[in-house]
Amino acid sequence: MKTLKKALVVLFFASISIQISAQNKILDGIYIKEHTPTRRVIPYTHVREADVMWSTRVWRLLDLREKINHPLYYPLDPINNRKSLFQVIKEGVEEGTITAYDNPLQDDEFKLPMTKAEAKAKMGGWEKIFREDTLTGDMVEDSAFVEVTSGAVRRYWVKEDWIFDRERSIMDVRILGIAPMKEVLDADGVSVRGYAPLFWIYFPEARYVFANYDVFNRQNDAERRTFDDIFWKRMFTSYIRKRSNVYERYFVEYLSPIDQLLESDKVKDELFKLEHDMWNF
Repeated sequence: MKTLKKALVVLFFASISIQISAQNKILDGIYIKEHTPTRRVIPYTHVREADVMWSTRVWRLLDLREKINHPLYYPLDPINNRKSLFQVIKEGVEEGTITAYDNPLQDDEFKLPMTKAEAKAKMGGWEKIFREDTLTGDMVEDSAFVEVTSGAVRRYWVKEDWIFDRERSIMDVRILGIAPMKEVLDADGVSVRGYAPLFWIYFPEARYVFANYDVFNRQNDAERRTFDDIFWKRMFTSYIRKRSNVYERYFVEYLSPIDQLLESDKVKDELFKLEHDMWNF
């Protein structure tokens, strides 16, 4: 009898190991993707202070509802080897590979690093829910921690510096930080009242994580760029909402909505023409 039981146990575990090995042999594709998971970031070119003859700082608003920005927004749920930008940031913050910095409204200089618990609390909140009582069958009021999903993060603040490097004779741009912004719903729970930034992340640090995740390519599935490539090659659209000024004011503080768009285009045009004007003899 004992021998029979031992034999059954051995057969049970053998069948489980066979199933696991069979599942591991299933490949959803033709080849194993090895380039992106092991990719290294392209280092920035060293810039000396003496070589910077002109610089300015701008703050951009990146709206993921724009069609060109959809690869940063989708997929809302992770599929295969693709994730949304916020999902990558969220996992990086929870793992500790990306540091989140607090106080995004008053300070974006990366002075207040947050702990993992503090950052997780920012990416969710306690909400009122109704559940069925298993004993009485009645609906009772309760509370649950609801995490911020990728679908609720539709905007990003982007902070960057533009410089003219006379050593290389080029206009260069460096992204310094990114702040995901979640939707703030009205009392009805449907209408969007506005957007609130969660935290800032230091972009040069986050690049090491962004470089290992693919982004959808509309033309070729075999040539997918990474999140780092998207920002490096400026493959996104945005609106400038602030330029370094003596008052430290945003456009929204002193301009009407249509004038904000016009001022944004004006700043973009100035940045575009500046490098050309440097070579105008």
